[in-house]
Amino acid sequence: MTHRIKVVFLVMLVLASTVSSCRKPDSDDDDGGGGATCSGQVQMTPYTWYDPARFPKAEIPADNEMYVERIALGKKLFYDTRLSNNGESCETCHKQNMGFSASGVSDFDKGLQKMPLVNLAWYKNFMWSGRIVGTLEEVMHAELTKRFSTDFAKINAIQEYKDLFCRYYGTDNITAELMSKPLAQFMRVLVSKNNKYDRYLLGLQPLTLDEDTGRAIFFSERGDCFHCHVQVLATDNMLHNNGIDSLYAKDIDKGYFNVTGNPAHLGMFRTPNLRNVALRTEYMHDGRFKTLEEVVEFYDHQVHIGVKNIDPVMLKPGKEDGLNLTPLQKKQLVAFLKTLTDDDFINNAEFKP
Repeated sequence: MTHRIKVVFLVMLVLASTVSSCRKPDSDDDDGGGGATCSGQVQMTPYTWYDPARFPKAEIPADNEMYVERIALGKKLFYDTRLSNNGESCETCHKQNMGFSASGVSDFDKGLQKMPLVNLAWYKNFMWSGRIVGTLEEVMHAELTKRFSTDFAKINAIQEYKDLFCRYYGTDNITAELMSKPLAQFMRVLVSKNNKYDRYLLGLQPLTLDEDTGRAIFFSERGDCFHCHVQVLATDNMLHNNGIDSLYAKDIDKGYFNVTGNPAHLGMFRTPNLRNVALRTEYMHDGRFKTLEEVVEFYDHQVHIGVKNIDPVMLKPGKEDGLNLTPLQKKQLVAFLKTLTDDDFINNAEFKP
């Protein structure tokens, strides 16, 4: 057990016994309102952030300094159905065993596929349509106020949370802005960094012949995947029109256009992260494909190259009729994609409730 896991485990053990320290002592002149005073923050355990090997540098907001106790609070909130008004929690759409994605499309998002929560510390653009640009704190604020419409009167009536926010943030007045901070901290530590391909890059584990051939296809002009799914994050976090539609039959098919109203942005979507991609059951923005093989078939010969604002990478010389991979090459490409499954990530005890 690593030092960090031990620390988080100990913090979770003592949460129940420490939450009472901010409560107002019983007295004869208590007003009976069940209120609480907040004596301010306690000493917390700093969380040492590090960027995994070969990863770019992540930017941690200076106004949300990371501590083990705040991350533990964010995890508690992540799994709490009381944040919503319909019995859902963040975990409803983001399950660890699926790489923090989930089966089925989102009703709230009018049929968009549930994007995975992975390596978000390196993102600036969020959501399929790129409708949020900024920090994880801003994303969490939007989720609380729009998706969940969190009832903060209800939350502020939960003494346990008032005590925890008192201890770790110095106030027991819980607002959407305040709650977004520990949630963002927990989201930030959902880092996938130890799949088979990561170990290959570090010289720790070889790939099979099919996996290595698939890797060569992925990172060459033959497959042309690497321009959008860059090493080692497996996404460029940019928006592209990949030619999946020639007509935008559904409103959600319009993508970034729904944010800007600019016709040049029709059909543009944020590049999904391919880490743990084999664990998912839906692919593309609307979940129309159900297997990786279907995704490869699309890029092989089903791209609508006549779309006006299709990404130039889809129109490179020799790609006019698709990739035209052989059946074996398609199989090898899928074999490589399966090396991006991170068993440590989906079984990490630090992320479990």
